[in-house]
Parts: sequence; C-alpha cells; structure tokens
Amino acid sequence: MSGYLRVSTRFGVVAREQTVRILAEMVANVIVVEVAVDEQVAAGDTVCLLESMKMEIPVLAETGGVVSAIRVAPGDVVQEGDILVELTARR
Repeated sequence: MSGYLRVSTRFGVVAREQTVRILAEMVANVIVVEVAVDEQVAAGDTVCLLESMKMEIPVLAETGGVVSAIRVAPGDVVQEGDILVELTARR
C-alpha cells in the first residue's frame, strides 16, 4: 500500500484524507473484483481475488475507507506493483 495525505478544513475541524493504493504483490490473473466505487470497506475486507499458479489469493484492504477507483477488471493480468484498487481513508 502507498498513498498521500490531503488536509481539509470544514467547520474549524481538520480532517486528513489519505489515498491508499492496494497493489498486486505478484504476477497474477484477476478472477473477481469484490468492491465497487464509492463502497465503504473495512480493514480486512476482500477487495479482489487473484489467481496465480493455480492458487486463489484474496487481496485484503489493510485499512478502512471508501473505494475511490478500481484499476483492474476480471480477466486482467497484473504485474507485481500494479495498482488494483484505490481507497480514500480518513485519519
């Protein structure tokens, strides 16, 4: 995961939003994407399912947030380090 911080103020309160990128850890095929844009996810939720060497590998969100972008689709082949899903997390 990688990301950046954006600080916004509203009603005198400082809220920090962080874009979190969930990355592929290996070369794999995308079997299914379990989330949709604007969907709320919690830490530990499965965001997509990959297949590599005849093994299914669930990709989990390491932090909670709202899905802001989905960068893959079922049938795609991803390389190590490719962005799978982006989340916006509040800190």
